[in-house]
Amino acid sequence: MGDSANKGINRRTALKSAAGLGAAATGAGLAAGLVLSGQSKNISRSGPALLGQASRTLRMVTTWPKNFPGLGTGAARLAQRISDVSGGTLAVQVYAAGELVPALSAFDAVSQGKADLYHGAEYYWQGRSPAFNFFAAVPMGLTASEMEAWIRFGGGQALWDRLSARFNIKPFIAGNTGVQMGGWFKRPVDTLEDFRGLRIRMPGLGGEVMQRLGATPVTKAGGELFQALDQGNIDATEWVGPWNDMAFAFHTIAKSYYYPGIHEPGTTLSMGVNLSLWNDLDDRERAIIQESATAESLTMRSEFEHNNAMALERLIETTDVKLRRFSDPVLKRMAEISEQVLAEVAASDSFTAEVYDSFKTARRRGARWGEISEQAFAAARAFSTNR
Repeated sequence: MGDSANKGINRRTALKSAAGLGAAATGAGLAAGLVLSGQSKNISRSGPALLGQASRTLRMVTTWPKNFPGLGTGAARLAQRISDVSGGTLAVQVYAAGELVPALSAFDAVSQGKADLYHGAEYYWQGRSPAFNFFAAVPMGLTASEMEAWIRFGGGQALWDRLSARFNIKPFIAGNTGVQMGGWFKRPVDTLEDFRGLRIRMPGLGGEVMQRLGATPVTKAGGELFQALDQGNIDATEWVGPWNDMAFAFHTIAKSYYYPGIHEPGTTLSMGVNLSLWNDLDDRERAIIQESATAESLTMRSEFEHNNAMALERLIETTDVKLRRFSDPVLKRMAEISEQVLAEVAASDSFTAEVYDSFKTARRRGARWGEISEQAFAAARAFSTNR
């Protein structure tokens, strides 16, 4: 566990007998190992984790439609993993968007103790603090691997903990979609002029970039997007990538699918735990929750990489959608505006400035390494005739 995750750990187990301590330690070690190895479903519910332990039922609210591929199913998988690895002492019940609270009310529900955990994306909470954007995705920001590196090893988690603690929440990385697409457009946007007057669904700071391009950004939950696009309430929408986007059938309405998604280069998803609850958990319970989130992050990212590639093939081979790359002048202007927006957000308060400074350092280092590692390899692989 990271340094910040170890602070303030409840020491109730120190009062237990030596036998109880041994059972708890064994359970925690077994749980962490099996979580990361993906073998959680093989754990017996009658094992040492149950000795002297009362069952807790935890309510997880999400910002996703019920059973939505990748996002909704990932939240459900995380909940099931926690339940399985705990041997049933932590039973997590999942509520999709709208079942217990509206999608964008998940944060407040956990903050206020009306729910115990949420699964969502931190930029949805930018109204609470602009710093939350940096722990999900910002325009021209960090890739998925760079986000993981910054949060886990570059000081990001400690900053995130400080921010979320203001709202009685303990945050964790709990998924990543990888680089996203630029969005679905009913008409081509090949020039800067094409963005003027365009109504586009795009949350977070990406929406601010669109506004400065002349568009009108709109924030809507995922379940509302198809109808809004179909009825003409919006002219364009971004969501995630081919896998999720085809599940929403955007390709039946909008025929121009743009890339790259500069607004979300590696969108990190999160699990927030009510901080009062977190402080009441013992070491073993905390280990199970934290390592389950870590396992889900790896699983979800791998799942998105595979299914996006498969869905892209279907999109190309079975639909009349045209893949379009944003033009160089558009991308250049997006980059210029992105830097302006991030600098202005950082200037909003001293804490956000601290987060931005740490984020910029991670981006600079990651970009330098990426240029001679993955980017260089991708350029070299382009020469292969077997691609």
